[in-house]
Amino acid sequence: MPEQLSAELLTALETIAGADHLLIALDFDGTMSPLVPHAADARPLPGSATALSALGQLPETTTALVSGRALDSLRAVATPDPETLLIGSHGAETWTGPDGAPLTLTKQQSDLLRRATDAVQRVVDAHAGTVLETKPAGVVLHTRTAADDVAAAATHAARTALDQLEGAHITDGKRVLETSVISADKGQGVRSLRKYTGATAVFFAGDDVTDEHAFAALEAQDLGIKIGDGPTQAHHRIGSPQELVAVLEHLLVLRGAGAQI
Repeated sequence: MPEQLSAELLTALETIAGADHLLIALDFDGTMSPLVPHAADARPLPGSATALSALGQLPETTTALVSGRALDSLRAVATPDPETLLIGSHGAETWTGPDGAPLTLTKQQSDLLRRATDAVQRVVDAHAGTVLETKPAGVVLHTRTAADDVAAAATHAARTALDQLEGAHITDGKRVLETSVISADKGQGVRSLRKYTGATAVFFAGDDVTDEHAFAALEAQDLGIKIGDGPTQAHHRIGSPQELVAVLEHLLVLRGAGAQI
């Protein structure tokens, strides 16, 4: 057994490994991948990618990524298996297969997105080191590559401007401020995946404050793991994405053994 995992977590993994249909849903940045200054440089740790792929091949086991990234960005950095379901843009985008309907915005939402993007662009133009990212239903202010005082000023300026846009939904993350024209969060994403797959239990791991919506959506038979520091509703905590490798590998052993019985 992995020595770095607590006895309580090992027991929880053994329990959830026996679920009739297990949904394994993971955040990406800070969870499968260590956090990096530039989002495009993120890659999953090889051990996590290999274990998640192998878990997805087991009977009655569904894998999914639940991320704040837009789906195109998530695919580019995570290179998920075709069987892996995807939730992007904090639940605003969903991919359950090639027959799924693409995200479409109303004219009102498109106009709101344009105004939100213009507001964040003005902030980025005035604050060195900040970056704007566009998504199909939102716009993001990234401040990870800015000095701390500049990041704080930029975040305040962006929030002040975006608060004036009726219908804009603002979400805080780790050195990011995201605005969406669709009301969605990772909790909604987890609930929709549970319903779609018919899962009898859900395993979810994440590191960011936005993942708390997903932890809140978990039920008594589920297992949530928070990665890193900070308040959380998760059942268990580990220290880093590297420790998640051990968690996934152990879950693979447990569930694989059950599949062979």
